[in-house]
Amino acid sequence: MASKFDKYERQIKEIIEADEFITNYDVVRKIIGNPDASELKTFGKHIGRHRAKIIDKDVFISEASTKTNEYSNEKKGKIFNDYGAIHTDGHFMEIKEYCEFYKLDYSQVTSYKYLSYLNPPCYNIAFRIDKQEELEQEIDFTSIFKHLKQSTYVPLYKVNQCLFDRFVYTDVHIGMKIEDFSLYGGVWDEKALDRRLNESVNNIIHNRKSTTLVIDELGDFLDGYDGYTTRGGHKLPQNMDNQKAFDTGLGFKIKMIQMLVPYYDTIICHNVCEDNHAGSFGYIVNSAFKTAIEIMFPNVQVNNQRKFIEHYTIQNHTFILTHGKDSKSLKFGFKPHLDKIQENKIDNYIKEHYLLQKGVKIEFSKGDSHQYIFDNATSQSFNYYNYPAFSISSAWVQANFQKGISGAMFFNYYPDRKTFHEILF
Repeated sequence: MASKFDKYERQIKEIIEADEFITNYDVVRKIIGNPDASELKTFGKHIGRHRAKIIDKDVFISEASTKTNEYSNEKKGKIFNDYGAIHTDGHFMEIKEYCEFYKLDYSQVTSYKYLSYLNPPCYNIAFRIDKQEELEQEIDFTSIFKHLKQSTYVPLYKVNQCLFDRFVYTDVHIGMKIEDFSLYGGVWDEKALDRRLNESVNNIIHNRKSTTLVIDELGDFLDGYDGYTTRGGHKLPQNMDNQKAFDTGLGFKIKMIQMLVPYYDTIICHNVCEDNHAGSFGYIVNSAFKTAIEIMFPNVQVNNQRKFIEHYTIQNHTFILTHGKDSKSLKFGFKPHLDKIQENKIDNYIKEHYLLQKGVKIEFSKGDSHQYIFDNATSQSFNYYNYPAFSISSAWVQANFQKGISGAMFFNYYPDRKTFHEILF
C-alpha cells in the first residue's frame, strides 16, 4: 500500500547520504520545516521502516564483483550488530580502523556494507573462506537437523527479558571554574562537557537491552547562580555568566535526548532540582528542558523533582532519589557511608510511603559526595548508592580530599537482577 510519504523518497535519500548519522526526526524537519507532533512521529516512523531500502548500498575492497549471497550466507558474511561503528570518543570508524578496533582480520575482508540504519550503525563484512568452511557449506546441515525445529525449548532471554535501561548521572556543575593554581588542575568547559556527553551516549547505545530508557539526574547540574551557591553561602569561581550557563545546560540535555531517541521507544527523565548548588536555577533549566523536549519528542517524558526526597517504581524496582543536600536546611546532608541516623531516616520514608513490599528491590540514589560507593549490605531494606560526579573535581575538592573518580552509570534491569556498566572519565 502506497504511503503519502513515498513522494519524499528522493529527498530522504539525499539528506541521509549527506549525513549518515542524522536522526529520522531531523530528516523530517529538513523536509517539512516545522511539523506538528503527530506528523513528526508518523513521518519519522515511516523513514525508520524504509531507511534500509532507500539507502542500501555496497562498498567493495577491490574492483572485483561480489556475489549477492556473499552477504546473506552466514559462513561468508556476518553482521556485527554488537560492534558499533562509532568509536568511544565519538568519531566514525572506517572499515580498516573498525577491524583493528574489534580485532578482525582486515586482510581477509573481500567486501563490506555499512548498515547505517541499524542500532548502533555497524558493518556487514564478507571474509575469505578456507577449504574447511567450503566443505561445511556443501553439507546441508539444515536438512540433517530440521527435526530440531520442533523443539519446545524457550531460550532464556525470552523468559528473562530486560524490563528497562537506566542511566544515572549527577553533579555536572556547569559553569564551574578550576582555579589556575589548584592541586591537580583541569579544564571544565563546554568542550570537556560535550566529550563526556558523547562518551556516555555511545556507552548507552552499545549496552542497551530494552526499548525503555530511564535517565536520572541527581542534582547540582549547575554550579551556582551569580557566582554563589543556591544558599548564597560562599562565592564560587565561575567560567560562565548565568545566561551562558543556562544555554549550555539546556543544550546539553536536549542534545542527549536527540542522540538517544532513535534507539528507544520510550524515554523517562527524572531531574532532582532541590540541591545546594543549582537550586531554583537548576529547576528553571529543567523546566525549559521539559517544555521543549516533550514538544519535540512525544515519546519523552520529563519529571522535575522539587522535594528533597522523592521516589518512583517500575515493575519490582523502586528508586528513592535525592541530591544529598538541600537548598536550605541540611548543611551536612547524607554522608557517603550509611550510619544509623541516616538509615532510620530512609526507613521512615519507606514506611511512610509503603514501599517495602515483597519482591520489590529498593535503591536509595544520591549524589553530592562526588564518590563512587555502592553499599548493598548495611541496610536490610534498601541499597545505598553514592554516584560519582559527572564533572571533574573542583579546586576545593582537590585541596580538601583527592582528585577522585568522575563518571556516570548505566544499568539494565531484569525481573530478578540487574547488570551495570561503569562510564568512568
